[in-house]
Amino acid sequence: MPDHLPSPFGVVFDLDGVIIDSHDQHKRSWFQLAEQLGLTLTKEQFKESFGMRNEMCIPDVFGWTTREETDRISELGDRKEEIYRTLLSEGGLSPLPGVVALVSSLNAAEIPMSLGSSTSRKNIEVCFATTGLAQFFGLNYTGAEDVSKGKPAPDVFLEAARKIERAPENCIVIEDAHVGLEAALSAGMKSIAVTTTHPRESFSDSGAALIVDSLEEISAATIEELLIA
Repeated sequence: MPDHLPSPFGVVFDLDGVIIDSHDQHKRSWFQLAEQLGLTLTKEQFKESFGMRNEMCIPDVFGWTTREETDRISELGDRKEEIYRTLLSEGGLSPLPGVVALVSSLNAAEIPMSLGSSTSRKNIEVCFATTGLAQFFGLNYTGAEDVSKGKPAPDVFLEAARKIERAPENCIVIEDAHVGLEAALSAGMKSIAVTTTHPRESFSDSGAALIVDSLEEISAATIEELLIA
């Protein structure tokens, strides 16, 4: 008989802007692709697209295709992701401040972790391998191809919670993007907003249970307090 019960709680992390910062690599890869193909892309469009899946941002934000041009969207998205992974491999990647300490404290508290991202599984795997974080997540990650609807739909977070066998109401999402916080709310999960990508004041009406500037500010104990409240 075990001398204690496993934690009923779970933590679902977003990837970019929460665990790692590959904002620059994403930006460079989109602009390189635009330059190669002679397409127009502004800094404002890129900022608006952050956190969205390719099939949303390419037609709806960048205006490079219509929504119906699914083959062209896939082709453009695949080319962008190849550039992105090359940039990651060439430049290396480190976890953001506080990440290793937080996942270590969650591991010690036996609170399972999962990842829910708008990016592809290949990108997640490269990020995990480059940073050494695979040991904490194992196969508990959900990418763009695992769900039919991207953020702000709740699907990616619900699937991430399912993989660690935790009820949505017992999970907390850690996010840096507004669409991700919307997705967490729709999933019935509490959330923590990190101000790595957007200013603190922009999260005032997000429904986040906590707003932090860095994951250095939170631990497993913080997570438990928020979920018990």
